Amino acid sequence: MTEPLDHEADSPAEELPVVAPRLRDLRRRAGLTLETAARRVGLSPAHLSRLETGRRQPSLPMLLSLARTYATTVSDLLGETAPEREPVFRGAEAEPSEAGGWTYWPMGGAGRAMQALRVFVPAHDGQAGLVRVHPGEEWLYVLKGRLRLTLGETVQLLDPGDAAHFDSLTPHRIAAADGSGAELLFVHTLMQSATAELCLGGSARRGL
Repeated sequence: MTEPLDHEADSPAEELPVVAPRLRDLRRRAGLTLETAARRVGLSPAHLSRLETGRRQPSLPMLLSLARTYATTVSDLLGETAPEREPVFRGAEAEPSEAGGWTYWPMGGAGRAMQALRVFVPAHDGQAGLVRVHPGEEWLYVLKGRLRLTLGETVQLLDPGDAAHFDSLTPHRIAAADGSGAELLFVHTLMQSATAELCLGGSARRGL
């Protein structure tokens, strides 16, 4: 049995002011009621309503879930959409954003079947216990630090230069494994499906 992720930590509302109206517009454009959209993301309708009115802001893992549900990208949710079909993204020009303690730099554009990010996962991460399950695939490559990747019942420690490519219907967790945090390249497919409502909470969050 799944549980809503309402107890997931949120960022202060003033950090991401553009998210609220964008979330509401995307949900209405998709023809989803508040209740249906909330179920797909793994939230209660009340929590999603708070996100849409700007009283709460989502963490980066929650932004990823919202982006998948609405078949868009985190950059688009934050109003940072690059020019359509721009093929080159300069690392020095990428503007960092923070959500839920994670810092990320968009490294891909809108209108694509996948999203690419450079992500910094902090050592003391309130989202480390979040188990995520959704359709599609994920690929990540560790740039700095050590990463703990939990896939189902298996825990892998990844060092710089290590990569992972997996079916994201496998319950998975991502967390830094040492005190300096971890930096990685992260690519995931954008697939909209009712299966995206699968998100585990409660006891499934424990045991990293």
